[in-house]
Amino acid sequence: MPQHTFILNGKAVTADVEGDVRLLWVLRDVLGVTGPKYGCGVGVCRACTSHLNGKAFTPCAVPVEDLGPQDEVTTIEGLPDTVGSALHPMQEAWLDLDVAQCGYCQPGQIMTAVAEVRRAREAGREITEADLDTIRNICRCGTYHRIRQAVLEGARRMD
Repeated sequence: MPQHTFILNGKAVTADVEGDVRLLWVLRDVLGVTGPKYGCGVGVCRACTSHLNGKAFTPCAVPVEDLGPQDEVTTIEGLPDTVGSALHPMQEAWLDLDVAQCGYCQPGQIMTAVAEVRRAREAGREITEADLDTIRNICRCGTYHRIRQAVLEGARRMD
C-alpha cells in the first residue's frame, strides 16, 4: 500500500492508505485525530475544517495523495500549540461565551474563525461584520449569534 507523509499538528506522520482516501478518514480512522467531524463529506457543512499550511480547508474533500511531506495540517487538537498555550484564545472565547450546545460543529467553527482572523490581519485590518458574513460553517443548533460574538472576542484576544 502507498505511504503518504505530511506534518500533522507539528509532527511528521505517515499513513499507509490508498491515495484516493479522503484526508478526513486518514485523520480520524488511521491517525486517531477525531476533532475534525464528518458532516457532509463534500466540503459544504465545514464540520471538518482544519488548516492546511495555515489556511482553512475541508479534509473531507481532499485526497491524501494531494499532500506532500512539507504540507502542514493543523486540527483543533493542535491549535493550542500554535500559540504555546493550553487553549487557543479563540477556544477560550468560545468557552467564556458559552457558544456550544451540542458542540459537534464547534471544532470546524473555531478553525474557520482563526483562519478568518488571520486572513483579515494579513490584509492589515481587524475582522469585520462583513468577514463574519463569509463564514459558512453550518451549526445545526443555530448558535450563530453566539458564534459571531465569540469570533469577535477571540479576535480581540489573538495578539
